[in-house]
Amino acid sequence: MAKSKTAYVCNQCGAEYSKWQGQCESCGAWNTLSEFVVEPAAKNGAVKRTGYAGAVEAKIVALTEVAAEAETRVRVGIGELDRVLGGGLVEGSVVLVGGDPGIGKSTLLLQTLGALGARLRTLYVSGEESIAQIAARAQRLGLPLEPLRCLAETCIERIIEQAQRDVPRALVIDSIQTIWTETLTAAPGSVSQVRESAARLVRYAKETGTSIFLVGHVTKEGGIAGPRVLEHMVDAVLYFEGESGSRFRVLRAFKNRFGAVNELGVFAMGDKGLREVPNPSAIFLSAHSAPTPGSAVMVTREGTRPLLVEVQALVDQSSLGNPRRVALGLEQNRLAMLLAVLHRHGGIGVYDQDVFVNVVGGIRVQETAADLPTLLAVLSSFRDRPLPEKLVAFGEVGLSGEIRPVPNGEERLREAATHGFLKAIVPKANAPKKNKIGEMEIVAVERLSEALDAVH
Repeated sequence: MAKSKTAYVCNQCGAEYSKWQGQCESCGAWNTLSEFVVEPAAKNGAVKRTGYAGAVEAKIVALTEVAAEAETRVRVGIGELDRVLGGGLVEGSVVLVGGDPGIGKSTLLLQTLGALGARLRTLYVSGEESIAQIAARAQRLGLPLEPLRCLAETCIERIIEQAQRDVPRALVIDSIQTIWTETLTAAPGSVSQVRESAARLVRYAKETGTSIFLVGHVTKEGGIAGPRVLEHMVDAVLYFEGESGSRFRVLRAFKNRFGAVNELGVFAMGDKGLREVPNPSAIFLSAHSAPTPGSAVMVTREGTRPLLVEVQALVDQSSLGNPRRVALGLEQNRLAMLLAVLHRHGGIGVYDQDVFVNVVGGIRVQETAADLPTLLAVLSSFRDRPLPEKLVAFGEVGLSGEIRPVPNGEERLREAATHGFLKAIVPKANAPKKNKIGEMEIVAVERLSEALDAVH
């Protein structure tokens, strides 16, 4: 039987070499060659490979034959995690969880296995902690120790061997950057080790129907460390976010083959671990004792959930030749564009002012519905006059000063009415037939100038 060979492949251009060298001759990049396993060819010339479904005979199947088989989901028992996963954990799925150090990834997954332990056989594999450390953490979190079973191992061959003997239905690997395979000589955490180890785990999950969570380290830029192909191989990619010093954590789905993308789950970190926050709008709204200039409330939509979020703005005289434009939770380039629209079509110039915009709670708003409330908050701070009390707004602002509609307008209005808001400024296309929902008055606008006149 022929032995596996190794090759060195450039991460930038894909050029292949028989031995390692510092510079790629094809693209000129330095230190981009990584070791990979080359499978030997069979006698007939075909390459021996097995797909993620296992060593089964390939055949064409009509979708009508399999469409009736519903995907098997298991409720974790943690409501916010079930929401982000799309309704529960899918059998045979592989979920990658990333986030900053200390954000709570290991804590959440240990709590997940604790919630699943009474119904499913689980296994927690750690390459970073000893079993005694994991047991101490589980006791601190108040988790039942009987169903929690752990393995301290970093070799992927031995992990899969133990898993095949134990047959867990849910498996946690903490973390994928510490796992290595005996077929490669590269150090754990290298591109080749991460890719090969993840590929074997994904294949094992698809063959056995085991649900696997992979913990992923992040780089200083905030992305998952290792090859980008890692995110393509898994079924879901979840990121844990949170401001330093804040006890609130946000779990966001950036990829999900079984549910909505950009779905959001909110947790609060305490001495007993992570506690789900079923009504996150309450924590994103500040309780001001009196109306405050520079504050506006918007309704954003994260996945399938509308959220009420407060946007704060501070406009101050600049002592610099080039005034500052700082945006936290919003895109900075879009803020500069909105300020230009405010000057051109609203008649309000802040070209000699420093403008600071912040989304309360550390949440990042990625949709254009934040345009109108951002400008209202800027105007309120610039004039030092608070917006009307119990006012909510949303809408996209175009370059010609028009207010464009956003998706799911009526659902956003109902969420605002539920929280006691009495007035809403929305795009005309998003206004319901009756300009009222409950006790909330709805002001429909088509131009930016109309929105500015409605508040001052």
